[in-house]
Amino acid sequence: MPNLPPARGQSPGEVWSRAARCHSCSPPSACSPCPAPSEKSRAARCHSYSLPPACSPAPREKTAMLPPAAAQPRVEVELPLGAAPFDLEAAVCSHGLFMMAPNRWDPASRALLRPLRLATDRSASLLARVSRHPARPSDALLVSVLGADALSPLDQDCILEQVRRMLRLSEEEGRVVAEFQAMHAAARESGFGRIFRSPTLFEDMVKCILLCNCQWSRTLAMATALCDLQLELKCSSGTRNFQLKTPPIREHKRKRSQNQNVRVKLETKFSELESSEDPRLATAEDSRVIPSNDLTLLETNGNLASLPSVASEAGSACDSFDPSELSMSSSASFEDRIGDFPTPEELANLDEDFLAKRCNLGYRAKRIISLARCIVEGKVCPQNLEEMLKMSLPATEELSTIPSTYERLDKELSTISGFGPFTRANVLMCMGFFHMIPADTETIRHLKKCHKRAITIKSVHMELHNIYGKYAPFQFLAYWFELWGFYDKQFGKISEMDPSKYGLFTASYLKKAASIRQEIRHEPFFLL
Repeated sequence: MPNLPPARGQSPGEVWSRAARCHSCSPPSACSPCPAPSEKSRAARCHSYSLPPACSPAPREKTAMLPPAAAQPRVEVELPLGAAPFDLEAAVCSHGLFMMAPNRWDPASRALLRPLRLATDRSASLLARVSRHPARPSDALLVSVLGADALSPLDQDCILEQVRRMLRLSEEEGRVVAEFQAMHAAARESGFGRIFRSPTLFEDMVKCILLCNCQWSRTLAMATALCDLQLELKCSSGTRNFQLKTPPIREHKRKRSQNQNVRVKLETKFSELESSEDPRLATAEDSRVIPSNDLTLLETNGNLASLPSVASEAGSACDSFDPSELSMSSSASFEDRIGDFPTPEELANLDEDFLAKRCNLGYRAKRIISLARCIVEGKVCPQNLEEMLKMSLPATEELSTIPSTYERLDKELSTISGFGPFTRANVLMCMGFFHMIPADTETIRHLKKCHKRAITIKSVHMELHNIYGKYAPFQFLAYWFELWGFYDKQFGKISEMDPSKYGLFTASYLKKAASIRQEIRHEPFFLL
């Protein structure tokens, strides 16, 4: 275990916990400084204390236990919510991104846990727990930062800003939610309108790459592997050993079955129609939440073709991925099992072949490392991209500003290797553009099943406009409310699922979802 100096505000006696967990991340790039403290964060009250031994929860089966509470100093910061109605559960459990590591939703306590970075020490991150404020649940959230005796105002603001981004708590985003809910009564009644995202745009961009061309269980496994790798990198002497000890990956030619040949033709057809840069648009597993690899979705020569699952790389550890691997046991805490999401600086120095093999990323490794290096070298600046978004006027006040800003950002993203139309549309959705619906085979499946439309690859965008155009400029929110509600009915309430069951979100389970609803519902466990 590496020797770590005391963190700011941390006594030498507490270094053991920081070294054991090693939750940290690399220094920030020049284009991503932490924002200056805002008036809202200055108004947030901060409480620092250590819980007495009597408050330590007793171990129980299927319980993810932190170290004894007496050894866990924490800082609690209040995050005011403002006047707009807010539902933490609805804001978090609103998109498949919330299921991806290092995010962890606790269905028992209705709290979100994940590591977040500090402003004063960007080489380290601390586990944060976001929950409803016990005394003022309608007015504020309570953000508990574990492992710290105190936080500077700058650190507090940095943590709160990351939480605001994940939950879309800015005034502008609150206005968007209110205007969409005014159009959509069902969404207003359920509290739907905020789509969960990551604390940073870079993490969103990488996860949008992970969503493409694979089964959902593998997407989860890749995100977890990246966080595990981040932990390994921080607990090692550096990245050189990882690069030198890993032999290059050799591509293996695989025989194709007749179904696989059909699949390639469909991918080619879709890519010719949409973009020669991003053939993933046509793949059956290129979906945001439930890959439709086992459903009959695409038409070719007038017949429906059933598309098989994509085979993962030869020798991959994820070929036989078991969703139960994501579960946490009582013998290991959440902190000890997973690291933070890696930063551009951590990924930029890795060997592409090593990353592909270590995290089972396949072709995605090259694209992710290319993105990381572009950010480190200053060719791509996520902060500048988000600043371009702020320059646009409110969506409903002047619709003409949406295409111009959207098109400028879309053009910027198109210069990044591997960012085709579907990936870009998802990234732009994460940034706050809801007038465009990223269309994939799951979209076609949904329109065929729920709207009884005779959808083809060529007509999908026209049908989306016909169905959801009345909700402009929030077509995606209307579509996603409908699709996410469909998942909720098929699999049971998503926010109540045990995280170890997230890997069951596959199309193959749709047909038998009714019989497994009880299985995928959580058994109570406690994180704190």
